[in-house]
Amino acid sequence: MVAYGHNGVYPEERKLGQKLEIDVELNYPIEQKVQHDELDETISYADVYHSIQQFIEQHSYKLIESLANHLLHYLLTSYREAKGIKLRIRKYGVPMAGAYDNVEIEVGGKQDEE
Repeated sequence: MVAYGHNGVYPEERKLGQKLEIDVELNYPIEQKVQHDELDETISYADVYHSIQQFIEQHSYKLIESLANHLLHYLLTSYREAKGIKLRIRKYGVPMAGAYDNVEIEVGGKQDEE
């Protein structure tokens, strides 16, 4: 998914914001849980998308690592039926010298790691 956040070490980043791309992997046993083609047997992608979008709009961090860790904890708490979650967050428009498209951080956790 794509979101717009106000994260960064520099005041300009926090003021102006930047594009973020978020990949989310949910570990959920669909082979056992989804038997009747009903939404209540699974985790709604729309709900997860909305949860992430709201979290990013309501929170601001200096470090993308902090954003990733806090978002991971929020999702693990919100979607307890997911056995594990992995997040990859890419940040564009990073104010540093060099040739690159983005910076990326990856975090993951399981329900039993809380």
